[in-house]
This record gives sequence, structure tokens and C-alpha cells, in this order.
Amino acid sequence: MKDSDSVIGREAWEKHEREWLSPWACPSAQSRGRAREEALCPLRTAFQRDRDRIIHSKSFRRLKHKTQVLSLPESDHTRTRLTHTLEVAQIARTIARALRLNEDLTEAIALGHDLGHTPFGHTGERVLRKLSVAHGLPGFHHAEQSLRVVDVLERSGAGLNLTWEVRMGIIQHSKGQVDVRDGFNLESPSSVEAWVVRVSDSIAYLNHDLDDALGAGFVALRDVPADILRVLGDTHGSRIDALVRDVVLHSKEGKIRFSEPFLEQIENLRNYLYISVYSHESVKKEEPKVARVIETLFEQALGEEGLTPREASDWISGMTDRYAIELFRRVAEPFIT
Repeated sequence: MKDSDSVIGREAWEKHEREWLSPWACPSAQSRGRAREEALCPLRTAFQRDRDRIIHSKSFRRLKHKTQVLSLPESDHTRTRLTHTLEVAQIARTIARALRLNEDLTEAIALGHDLGHTPFGHTGERVLRKLSVAHGLPGFHHAEQSLRVVDVLERSGAGLNLTWEVRMGIIQHSKGQVDVRDGFNLESPSSVEAWVVRVSDSIAYLNHDLDDALGAGFVALRDVPADILRVLGDTHGSRIDALVRDVVLHSKEGKIRFSEPFLEQIENLRNYLYISVYSHESVKKEEPKVARVIETLFEQALGEEGLTPREASDWISGMTDRYAIELFRRVAEPFIT
């Protein structure tokens, strides 16, 4: 046997996908392709290449210093945007494997879904959205910015040239989108794998935000409504396991769904977090500080830096928390008496 006979390359992976994947999965060989045509890789499928490009991107590396919920937390164990992304990818791959969907497509979407998130979490996003609208832009949403990152901003303006399926999964991962791109309403993901990432994103953030809030002392386990713990579980691991099992058990014929009892408690957990965690005084007291930092940097971008509002939005959304704070201090401290 020649050494080359034992190599599992792209064609072997594509053959495996044809034989293994469910009828509702998206085989890599059937991708709608890239905006700029490229030669095929002999070892990796199209979606495997997309995953690798995202992992090696600068925007992916910056996620490690971006807030998930708690800005500049004291504990090293508190989630960041990077660890959130990795948890989403792990959950999504588990679900995709169980349902015989394309794991590589699922993972690529999951790894890229938050690349465009601002510093300081959703507080930073709200401030940047307000500033964008005030300066004539249509607004700011991290899902749209994530697509802009991979299409335009990475590689000094060349973008990553990802496949259509990964790009659509990235922009479709979040609810609340009403725009239409390439003929698809963003409220309805264009692949089953994209649906899996949307569900996995919710499973991840609802549970790790609760876990971080418990660790930070914002809430105690006894404060969590009993029905949530009874149905979903009373530990972080048991809740993740229960939710993944439920969605795998109840997803059929390309439809990704939870059972009604679980769906009810997911919404109850979401509401509990908004009231008890996202509106906690320790989070709220950071909002004016975040607003001042981002507003100051936006004006700096338009003035001293000579950027357009679009460029200013790109610049600030790409910052890490610590870089934004450092730059703010350099800009603002000379004027503070």
C-alpha cells in the first residue's frame, strides 16, 4: 500500500457525507460556492476550509478579550465572547452528530457567529446602534457585522471568501432580523445546520449566563424558579445535557425543535435572566461608563482619525474591551481635571 492510499482527503470526506448524512443535511459537495471561485483543496472539504479560516482570523482571536455579560470580571472563570463561541460550537456539533447533519458546516457557522460583536457585550452593541443611527447608518446588529467581518474586514479588506452556507448561517443565527439577503428572510435559517447553531447559541448563553451569575453572587440557586430547575436541571452540566437530549429527541424531518415543556422553561429562564441578571445593579452601573467610552471613541474616529461613520462603526466594533478602555484613557485623560 502506498502512503497516499491511507490519506483521507476531500473526495473521501465527500463520499462519506453522501453515505452518512441525513436527507435534510447540507453536503459540502453541494455548496452554492464562494463569491470568488477557488481551486478545491485536496484534503479538506469546503466547510472544513471555512472553519479553519475563521479559527485563524484576527477577529476570532480578539474574542478572548470581549465581554459576554460581565465587563472585566474579577474571576478568570467568567465566560468571554470566545469561550461562549467555543461552547456554542461544542453543543452544535453534538446535536449535528446525533441528527446526522454536517458537523463541519455547523461548527464553521458556530465559530463565526459572533465575530462582529462589539466590546462590552450587548450594552456596547446598544450604544453603537444608537450612534450609528444618529450618524445616518441603518443601525448596528452583531450578526450583520459578523457577516461584514468575514466578507470585507478580514485580511485587510479581502475578506475570508467563505461559502454561501456558512455566510448565511452566520447572519441568521440571531432572532430579531427582518432584512432579506440573497433572497432569504433572515428570520428563517437557510439550512438545518444554521437552525442547530441558533438553538445551540440559546442553550449556551442561557445556561452559562446563569452559571456566571451564580458564581458572581448576583443570584443564588434558591432564587431560580423551581419549575426551571425541575425540568431543565439544577446544575450547569445537567441543564446542558437535558436541553441537548430534548432537542435531539424532538427534532424530526429537518425541523429543529424542543418539546413544549422544555420550550416553556427556556422562555422562563430567559425572562428570569433579563430580570435578575441582565438588569442587575452591577451590570446597570457599567452602562453609563460603557456609553461614555464608546461615544468618546466614536467622536475621536470621526474627528482626529478622519473616518466615516461606517468606518468608525467597524473600528469600534472590532475592539476588545481592554483596548477600548486603554484608547479611551489616552484620548480622554488629557481633558480630565
